[in-house]
Amino acid sequence: MKHVRKATSAAEARTLEAIPNVGPSIAADLREIGVAQPRQLIGRDPYDLYARSNARRGMIQDPCLADCFISAVRFMEGAPARPWWDYTPERKRHFATHRG
Repeated sequence: MKHVRKATSAAEARTLEAIPNVGPSIAADLREIGVAQPRQLIGRDPYDLYARSNARRGMIQDPCLADCFISAVRFMEGAPARPWWDYTPERKRHFATHRG
């Protein structure tokens, strides 16, 4: 697969792979749950996306996938690009208070 230039703003993201922290594997995970275009991430709950992906796969996946989903949603909603691991503390707080 050819290298996809990462977008520096949501308006530049034409494909899922152009979103920072989203490569072919994460893009495939999103497509499996019905997210085909970057703009479809706007207003979505990244934890719901993670739960849907887990349900689709029939297993609980690495929680870092949730971090990637958070970073993708936040970026598409206008946040600056940040490494996915910057969202790990947020995810840990969320899962500590919201089981399931």
